[in-house]
Amino acid sequence: MTSAFEHDFLISYAHIDDQALVDGQSGWVSQLHRLLEIRVGQLMGQTPKIWRDPKLQGNDYFADTITERLPRIAALVSVFSPRYVQSEWCNRELKEFCRAAEKSGGVRIHDKARIFKVVKTPVGLERQPEEVQPMLGYEFFVYDPDSGRPRELAPAYGPGSDRAFLAKLDDLAYDITQLLELIRANGGGAEAAERKGTVFLAETTFELREEREAIKRDLIRNGYEVLPDHPLPLVAQDLAAAASEQLARSTLSIHLVGKNYGVVPEGGVQSLPEVQQALASGRAGLTSIIWIAPDIEVEDERQRKFIDHLNNDAVVHATAELLETPIEDLKTLIYRKLAPKKKVEKPAVAPAGELTRIYMLCDQEDVDATGPLTDYLFDRGYEVILPFFEEDEAQTRIEHEENLRSADAVIIFYGAGNEIWLRRKLRELQRSGGLGREKPWLARAIYVAGPPTPQKERLRTLEAKVLHEPSTGFDPSVVDALISDIESAKGGGS
Repeated sequence: MTSAFEHDFLISYAHIDDQALVDGQSGWVSQLHRLLEIRVGQLMGQTPKIWRDPKLQGNDYFADTITERLPRIAALVSVFSPRYVQSEWCNRELKEFCRAAEKSGGVRIHDKARIFKVVKTPVGLERQPEEVQPMLGYEFFVYDPDSGRPRELAPAYGPGSDRAFLAKLDDLAYDITQLLELIRANGGGAEAAERKGTVFLAETTFELREEREAIKRDLIRNGYEVLPDHPLPLVAQDLAAAASEQLARSTLSIHLVGKNYGVVPEGGVQSLPEVQQALASGRAGLTSIIWIAPDIEVEDERQRKFIDHLNNDAVVHATAELLETPIEDLKTLIYRKLAPKKKVEKPAVAPAGELTRIYMLCDQEDVDATGPLTDYLFDRGYEVILPFFEEDEAQTRIEHEENLRSADAVIIFYGAGNEIWLRRKLRELQRSGGLGREKPWLARAIYVAGPPTPQKERLRTLEAKVLHEPSTGFDPSVVDALISDIESAKGGGS
């Protein structure tokens, strides 16, 4: 039992929602009660004291004893349904709890609410009591992809429903436990545990809801605050203001992109996911990750254009990492981005006599073509590092970023890759400081190899020295200018 309270939480519900659909089985609320008692008990290390009155009916008199008991309850679990919002009893129970809570620390204790909105059956936000409208809640239903109808989750409704129900139940139990432990440890008045950071996990389309919930659950359990912490407005102007405010509080934004375009807010022309991504790209200093579901077939032309924009836009690539990998790889990258940067004392340039490493960025098709250039540099005493090409994209990315952090010089071998590929590699060099690189490059070069194209012939940039390979093939004299730059920088020259 939580300190200063008689009960850990009250389950408030309309009794019609606990009627079993199959004779001989427990009702939905009864199953929720039993499973919460078990799971919260496992997480707390002791059985919680739950109050739920199975005898009261919706037309019963709201007894004074109930009103007296509410101040001695730490939390309220409200099971929302069409009947719940119509019930005078349920609405009064909620309001009386809020009134009592204001006298014992408030409805919110820092970043945690003492009310848990469990949505058993969909109810429009406008029909819900105003006290809970800002809360996201725990949706114990899914929409059937064929009919579009909501289907409630329950252990008795089949294996698929069982897994989804238990995942939602675990989220609810974990959050209840966190609240109860905070109240128990601090009496509801001390500061909450310090957060590791704040992450903006963009709202996404329905088909990616489970993936988003899994990431949210994982981040919260690892000590991060996750925004949005309430539903974003669906009016374009209000959406932009709300999302911008929450992005400003975040150090990382995560965007999940699937096959569907999503809802277009009133007064807008872009979908909810597209608006959030555009706002994130426009915020200086914010790191973003964009995950595109692999192997999707996009039928909506608007979504196809959005994905093309993500793949090709220079601003997007300057501010975000793009992934098209399994979801577990995304989780790996998220925590690598959130990990505190380790301060390592490194010299500004490589000391004389130390091995000089050159990172040779190339397309996988060009590995063999880099041979003459790599051999020449090796013979001149340079360690040449080629990219890591494996099916494990997460490991490939780790190796790539480590090379961008630690190499002394870099050569982009511009052969089979197209102009978009080259731009991406240049942007990756621009972002190397954000990966923890603390020393300047001794030299940066683009080695233009075959096949010849008009774009290659016209290539000009101030970001790197451009070296054109002769049509006859590799010529050492072309590389000597780069070697001169490296040696000059090592010696403290320009």
